Amino acid sequence: MTRDEALAHCLALPGAWQDEPWEGDVVAKVGSKIFAFLGSPDGTSVGVKCGRSREDADEWPARFPDDAAVMPYLGRHGWNSLRLPGAIPDEDLREALDTSYALVVSALPKKERPTR
Repeated sequence: MTRDEALAHCLALPGAWQDEPWEGDVVAKVGSKIFAFLGSPDGTSVGVKCGRSREDADEWPARFPDDAAVMPYLGRHGWNSLRLPGAIPDEDLREALDTSYALVVSALPKKERPTR
């Protein structure tokens, strides 16, 4: 999966929108919260919330040690960086993006949650 394909997948989710909170760094948000860090156009990874806790998210680096790593600063909250493209199958990357979206939506106040 390329960065553009990952971004397109993110933006196809209900209520998702693209933002650039830091010059040149693209993120996908739902409501007011980020669910995917896509970085610059030449970025080679996507940052996603892979679990409610670090222990839940540790499955990714264990399964894909060369292509998944704990994200700096946010890692303790279940965020990982997944290499694009890499050895992680596209289906698994889509699942990671969907999981990140769902985890972030579930933590939003009800008034910010998208309606399907």
